[in-house]
Amino acid sequence: MRVTIKVGKRALLLLALMALTGCTGEGILDPAGPVGAGERTILLNSLVIMLAIVIPTIVATLGFAFWYRADKPRGRYLPEWAYSGRVELVVWSIPILVILFLAGVIWVGSHQLDPYQPLESQKTTKPLEVQVVSLDWKWLFIYPEQGVASVNRLVIPAGVPVHFSLTSASVMNAFFIHRLGSMIYTMNGMVTQVNLQADKPGTYWGQSAQYSGDGFSDMHFVTNAVAPAEFAGWVAKTKGQVPSLDAAAYAGLAKQGLVKQAYDYGAVQPGLFNQISTQKIAPAAGPQAGRAGVNVSPRTSVQ
Repeated sequence: MRVTIKVGKRALLLLALMALTGCTGEGILDPAGPVGAGERTILLNSLVIMLAIVIPTIVATLGFAFWYRADKPRGRYLPEWAYSGRVELVVWSIPILVILFLAGVIWVGSHQLDPYQPLESQKTTKPLEVQVVSLDWKWLFIYPEQGVASVNRLVIPAGVPVHFSLTSASVMNAFFIHRLGSMIYTMNGMVTQVNLQADKPGTYWGQSAQYSGDGFSDMHFVTNAVAPAEFAGWVAKTKGQVPSLDAAAYAGLAKQGLVKQAYDYGAVQPGLFNQISTQKIAPAAGPQAGRAGVNVSPRTSVQ
């Protein structure tokens, strides 16, 4: 009995910790954009469809155990029984219906939430272009139309669609902002795309969702969704200030290591992202360039 009580207490403690984890407001079930909301709908619909077979199965198992318990036998002895059309109908029809419903949800959702598919808001609002480069172990965000860039800090205007072009300067990685949705992979030598939007101002956590070496656990960034006027003010404040991001600065940034504090670049060499994605500019390779825990920030940074 004591063992059972201890197990029960531990289970309750685990459930409490899980509940507290969900209170951080950074989960995929608390979306802050249309893509995240669509993905939550798919998850909840899939859960309901699967519970339609899980719950009856559990209830039937408990019911059979109770009905055919040893102290009150109720079963009929049928030594010649071999086939029942009714049983076969139930056994096969329910799983088939579940598979069909899940397939429908996946089919519709995969087309509506295609990362390359423009958002509904893009029909009336021009999207902000952001170029993303995953490095070891940091994120570089380039704003080609504004001529600025940032490291480990993504600043976007709330209510405005954002079109991301993504590549990797090292190993394959995964770009993921939990509350905005659509994890997308970044790969060396190619460009992937995703369209996202933050419906309201806020600070949203982003991370690398693909193991990439020593500094993987610290390879995350902050997404600041601000009012459009505040975004324009950030661009104006950043533009023209030091440091500038050119091929030489990028070579230093590409060395393996962590960036302990986010910073901005006041100018960006035109076509830099294209040169990175086509491998015309190769990153520094090997651990000799730095290890996890080494701050590779430039001597001068704009906060």
